[in-house]
Amino acid sequence: MNSSILQKVVSFACISVFFSINAQQTNAPRFGKGLFNLVGEDSTWTMKVGLRFQTLASSSWDAENGLSNPSSSMLIRRSRLKFDGFAFSPKLEYKIELGLSNRDQSGASEYTSDAPRYILDAVLKWNFYENFVLWFGQTKLPGNRERVISSANLQMVDRSLLNSRFNIDRDIGIQLRHKTKLSDNFLMKEIFSISQGEGRNITTGNEGGHQFTGRIELLPFGNFENKGDYKGSDLKFEQNQKLSFAFGYNINKNAVRTRGSQGSYMSTNEGLYATDISNIFIDAMYKFKGFSFMAEYANRDAKAPLAKNFDGTLTGDEVQIGNGLNLQTGYLISKTLELSARYTNVTLNRNITGSGAENQYTLGVSKYISGHNLKVQTDISYTDIGSKTNELLYRIQVDMHF
Repeated sequence: MNSSILQKVVSFACISVFFSINAQQTNAPRFGKGLFNLVGEDSTWTMKVGLRFQTLASSSWDAENGLSNPSSSMLIRRSRLKFDGFAFSPKLEYKIELGLSNRDQSGASEYTSDAPRYILDAVLKWNFYENFVLWFGQTKLPGNRERVISSANLQMVDRSLLNSRFNIDRDIGIQLRHKTKLSDNFLMKEIFSISQGEGRNITTGNEGGHQFTGRIELLPFGNFENKGDYKGSDLKFEQNQKLSFAFGYNINKNAVRTRGSQGSYMSTNEGLYATDISNIFIDAMYKFKGFSFMAEYANRDAKAPLAKNFDGTLTGDEVQIGNGLNLQTGYLISKTLELSARYTNVTLNRNITGSGAENQYTLGVSKYISGHNLKVQTDISYTDIGSKTNELLYRIQVDMHF
């Protein structure tokens, strides 16, 4: 039996064990709140088990001279198992998320022992003093807002071009989180992170330096309903205006990948090329009575972006430095139907990449059958790719979240 089949058998066996647990020890929550909940006999631990998947169909065309070179695809975009709860004390929480689809597991390399990357999140959260919480493990870094919003809670079919080019995604390390009440309504949240610097599921050790990330969020009108500052759409129809404005900074010391902790490794004739890579993120989320608006700006720079061999010749690898802007808005014309629009600009350094700016315009429609837990989303995008062929893209996706 090869390793792939063995892994699938083990995964199926684990799921079967969970579902065979005595019903008296579980309770079935309402739809969207997990498959079932487990509580320890002495109430010293809990576990909520969840499952979600997204089925995506898409078609694209070259849009230079009419619509030509059509292509289409259907796939399970995401399929994930989620476990969360507390252990020993409610002040010690945990989250585990496993990716089961091919897209979730992609990215195997020698630095991940050429193995599928099953683990998305595996993190402990310890509320050790008042409003201070220490996170330890692998999870999303406090980067751009759109990346931290769960893919289950997106306003459109998927995230923007800004996110795909500039996000810092997941890494393993520690995060210190704190929130401060500046007045009756004004809230400030602070996050600081130290992590390995090479992304998730690295098994061969740290090839470069470490990365340091800080983020401050200002909420002048108080908290959003149901953590709505990190959910797409105003499904709660905020009756009072809510705004979150944030600034983040990330620096990856001696980074060896083209996007810091993401992208391809920069190889030379004597090993890996390393340079300091920094990222700036500025973003905001506003919601009021079914209307939502999100804005993001991202910038990436590097101390020496062109990878060089020992003799000074260029390797052909380079850091993807540049800027990105994303503006996105939506309005719920009823409690279950939303219209949305997005404009995204990505401008990477032409001297390095050889390509111009990308501008993408997207219109979307979402039908929320049961909020984000069961929805159908569709959108159409036109992308002006500068020196390359422009593209028209149509997508439709069904999302189910137990």
